Amino acid sequence: MKHCKRRSVAPIYSMCVQPAFIIGTNNEDGTPNFAPITWLSVTHEQGDGYLLVISMSGTKQTKKNVLRSGIFSANLVSTDMLPLMDYFGLHSAKDGPKDGIAYEVTRGEVLDVPVLDASRWVYECEVANTVTTGDSTTFFCYIRNIQMDERLDCADIFDVDLTLLDPVVYSGKYHSIGKCLGSIGDFENV
Repeated sequence: MKHCKRRSVAPIYSMCVQPAFIIGTNNEDGTPNFAPITWLSVTHEQGDGYLLVISMSGTKQTKKNVLRSGIFSANLVSTDMLPLMDYFGLHSAKDGPKDGIAYEVTRGEVLDVPVLDASRWVYECEVANTVTTGDSTTFFCYIRNIQMDERLDCADIFDVDLTLLDPVVYSGKYHSIGKCLGSIGDFENV
């Protein structure tokens, strides 16, 4: 392996490679609300189980809806959905309905949450636990259902073709994934 030369800098950079999701919640009147969130990951629970982990800061309507209802959808953003992600990110629910761009919505198959028809991978989530730090709330959530693009044919839980999902990766700017490099163990003896 080639030695990487680094330099130390002040801890002001917030670069953290994150998947981009649009979170779907129900407003109090039952109308759907969507907002982009990139602070999303998973953590191990018991046995083979795992929890989706998502953090939301501030006073956004999406956070209020999750705190009130305890459920939401996490719609993976593919590169063709960038205009929708940008629109949802630049418009606040506090200013009225986010209806300035066309999109189709259905309901979750297990939970009563709004789901974006354009998303190729959707988690339907129910909050199990919350932790608050400053103005951020981190939700640890049971994944009650996953809706995946029917073109995916997964041999096991790690066999998800991200090139087919074409996800947006966020680190302060939008990026995409170019190719599959291999599986766990492919590089052990290289």
